[in-house]
Amino acid sequence: MNQTNKHTISILVENRTGVLQRIAGLFTRRDFNIDNISVGKTAEPGISRITITTYGNNRTLEQIMKQLNKLIEVLKVREMKPETTLRRQLALLKIHAPTEQNKSEIIQYTDIFRGHIIDVTPKTITIEISGKPDNINALIELLRPYGIKEIAKTGITAITRGQNTL
Repeated sequence: MNQTNKHTISILVENRTGVLQRIAGLFTRRDFNIDNISVGKTAEPGISRITITTYGNNRTLEQIMKQLNKLIEVLKVREMKPETTLRRQLALLKIHAPTEQNKSEIIQYTDIFRGHIIDVTPKTITIEISGKPDNINALIELLRPYGIKEIAKTGITAITRGQNTL
């Protein structure tokens, strides 16, 4: 079956200049699409974790992982299975809120989704929310009728559950 799925890939790399460019170049050359990318240092000095979300069938995933493993600075590559992975994202949302009633409703939605109000002006409210990407998208859809003026979202970051490590 040639099914296209979302895949989250975690890559441990040596923290050196140009590593991210080489990984992005690999995706470009092979015509693989990066849906989402997040990069950060690990607890181990000199090592960073790159988390990439991409879409493709199992053959595409296999090719991506084989190509990544060929790069010298790549120490370890692993697909992060949804059932054993905690995935989170951060979003900042600036919402049109010209009336007190609008502000009140937006604040209620923000509280339900465990977000935080980080800025209020006479005509806008800015929200910070972190959590599962699906929950962030659900809040965005609820707030869309008010008028979303601006959205800034980070890439998805992920870590394995329990004592599993990458």
